[in-house]
Amino acid sequence: MNTDLLKRLCETPGVPGHEHRVRDLITAEIGDLFDHVETDAMGSLHCRRDARAEAAPKIMLLCHMDEIGFLVSHIDEKGFLWLQPVGGFDPRNLFSRRVLVCTDDGDIKGVMNPGGKPLHISKPEDRKKVPDVGEFFVDTGLGKAAADKVKIGDMVVMDEPFLEMGDKFVSKALDNRVACWLGIEAIRQLADKGRGAEIHVVFTTQEEVGLRGARTAAYKVRPDIGIGVDTTIACDTPGVPDKDRTTVQGKGFGLHVRDSSFIADRGLVADLEKLASDRDIPFQRTMLAAGGQDGAAAQQAAAGARAVGVVVGTRYIHTVTEMVDRADLEAARDILSAYLASFEG
Repeated sequence: MNTDLLKRLCETPGVPGHEHRVRDLITAEIGDLFDHVETDAMGSLHCRRDARAEAAPKIMLLCHMDEIGFLVSHIDEKGFLWLQPVGGFDPRNLFSRRVLVCTDDGDIKGVMNPGGKPLHISKPEDRKKVPDVGEFFVDTGLGKAAADKVKIGDMVVMDEPFLEMGDKFVSKALDNRVACWLGIEAIRQLADKGRGAEIHVVFTTQEEVGLRGARTAAYKVRPDIGIGVDTTIACDTPGVPDKDRTTVQGKGFGLHVRDSSFIADRGLVADLEKLASDRDIPFQRTMLAAGGQDGAAAQQAAAGARAVGVVVGTRYIHTVTEMVDRADLEAARDILSAYLASFEG
């Protein structure tokens, strides 16, 4: 398993609208896996693998590159950086975090904290309050000199290492560098099979702020079949009722049936379910009451497409301790490769 690639993908900064570093990493990694590669106006990376025959079906895998993060919105007179979020954060997970401020001239380390009194001088009622996201600031240690190095609009990401813990991988940005890894490794595993379909693997931008890159990419490709490749929640942890857990880690990839952005094509769900069963690839059906993913953009582009999701259950999602199971990741890779291989030219 290419763990090194997953590590490099996760540790590379790339918030919505600033995915260029991730795109460069993927471009360097894919080599000759595809017949045509280009970047569109939104910054999405389009990778096409041609079919042997004309009039072949178009299959599109949508794998978003962006992670949740921040953009610098203000630098005050003391050099503290104030931020606007790009993506959804739970403020309870933002206390005392190490961050990277990514500038055109290099990355600057910083720490993130909310405004207010520290423990030793605060009152009990002060310590019960959870600050809003907008109350957090970054201290780079540079003081006023920060204004000479940082610009409004520079991205800020969490600064945490990728870890292997038993059968688990832990990192920031597994949502959705998992999908970037799958988009590359499924094609690598495919080798020269699947030439009966025109395969588009598109590494999309700005998913975390509304599927923006996927929408424009899907209009360009106009696929017959769209597969949204993403993470989903795994709440198989203390404090969550079984009915809300969505996935259980170690039980295979998630066959994504529904969320608030789309309802999967029933025929595709059945096809993937049968293929997984025939190949002994573990899977679990998944649904989300809220949230969305890039498969919806493929489904709704132009005249529409059949669409489904292939997802990987992730604990502690949208934090710096996102966790996936190795076997689930391998199962997602294997079903994508097997499905694409089923189209023989």
